[in-house]
Amino acid sequence: MDAFTAGILHRIQSTENDLARARESGDDFLAEVEQAELDDLRRLAADHGVQVGASVG
Repeated sequence: MDAFTAGILHRIQSTENDLARARESGDDFLAEVEQAELDDLRRLAADHGVQVGASVG
């Protein structure tokens, strides 16, 4: 696994965790921000052929 793939997968996992915490705490604004970040990261991964497993979001 190259550095880009490892990095993007790590960022996706971290953002998924942050999104889950935001939802659990009831912070709707933060959840929207984290969801938008997650969508962007997933799009970036797809654009570069990185397979991302299904999870939060």
